[in-house]
Amino acid sequence: MTQTQPAVMDFLLARRSHPARTLALPVPDRAALAPILRAGLRTPDHGKLEPWRLMVLARPALERLAGLAAERGAALGLEAARIDKGVRQYAEAHLVVAVIAVPRPHATIPPIEQQLSAGAVCLSLVNAALASGWGAVWLTGWAAHDPVFCARGLDLAEGEFVAGMIHIGTPTTQPGDRPRPDPEATVTWVER
Repeated sequence: MTQTQPAVMDFLLARRSHPARTLALPVPDRAALAPILRAGLRTPDHGKLEPWRLMVLARPALERLAGLAAERGAALGLEAARIDKGVRQYAEAHLVVAVIAVPRPHATIPPIEQQLSAGAVCLSLVNAALASGWGAVWLTGWAAHDPVFCARGLDLAEGEFVAGMIHIGTPTTQPGDRPRPDPEATVTWVER
């Protein structure tokens, strides 16, 4: 057994994402974001394929994406409330790290393992931002799943997709905890 890290376990047992609407300025600058990005990339990656990449979306890019979300929502015939929610995700954000899944052809490493690795990057980024004193949350939303939005707004290549939009900023409130899964109901011990 290695040395225990009680402070790390305390952090993990108490961690809580912050709703995006509660994240304000200031946001981390490049220097403050660098260790968060490094920590986020220290994730399980079978075969060292790096089946993901990151895009740091600053305010001008987020404004552009908000406009594109409005345009795409209308073109898709979505109801006004759903369009508005998609637009606000970008219009009200100050800094977002887009985690782009980049599946790589491989004879023995299936696409699902690569997708799970991209998801692990998302959670690692959220945890690294929280551990650094920022507020953070992992979102996607309808626009992030729209191929036209992704191609035009994020220049994603065929086969790439958004694993997560990690919003990072200064928390304006401390979110309360929410009900968590009961280990007694969700864990099965297999002993033979």
